[in-house]
Amino acid sequence: MDELELLKKQWQSREQELPHLSYGDIYKMLLKKSSSVVKWIFIISIAELVFWTGIVFLLPDSYLEITTKMGIEGFILYSNILHYCIFGAFIYFFYKNYTAIRVTDNTKELMKSILKTRKTVRYFVYYNIGMFVVSSIIINIIYYTKSDQLYEVLEFAEKGVSKDNFAKVFLFSEVIVGLLFLGLLILFYWLVYGFLLRKLKKNYKELKGIEEE
Repeated sequence: MDELELLKKQWQSREQELPHLSYGDIYKMLLKKSSSVVKWIFIISIAELVFWTGIVFLLPDSYLEITTKMGIEGFILYSNILHYCIFGAFIYFFYKNYTAIRVTDNTKELMKSILKTRKTVRYFVYYNIGMFVVSSIIINIIYYTKSDQLYEVLEFAEKGVSKDNFAKVFLFSEVIVGLLFLGLLILFYWLVYGFLLRKLKKNYKELKGIEEE
């Protein structure tokens, strides 16, 4: 039994020998726990942004040369700028949610803040997964339509790779890799943000319970 459950039982009991705990004691505990969860959402989102930015800087020069020769460097540049702007906006919303919860002074407002935070996180997850899927589809379509050029750029002829069915084989391998990465991305969001959302949901139920009593 965690500390919150113990405090709730103490508050509800009428015949206990322990000191009586008020409604305010329970509320302060839930406020503290909810604030901590939202703070971690904010911190993890920043860490995620730093991670993806670091991956970009670690890409080999050969990748940049390929995108330039394929004529898609402009698409990648502008899509990345758009992505980082939207990502930054979500981080700002997470920070606003955190500051809003910290100054909340009643149960109803705290419940509203929790619901708002959960909705923002869900939109954040949907956006990132959707962005990955859409950008992957667009890039693979470009690669497929320019398969002859890609074959030359990657110098597969010099490596002894046959040009026959190259486009289909390349596209198939890209789809498999993309699906594996998508699965890892979904798993990450489910384990990390899903865990934090479940904690917020539990706090919301506790608040709703003491509000109705």
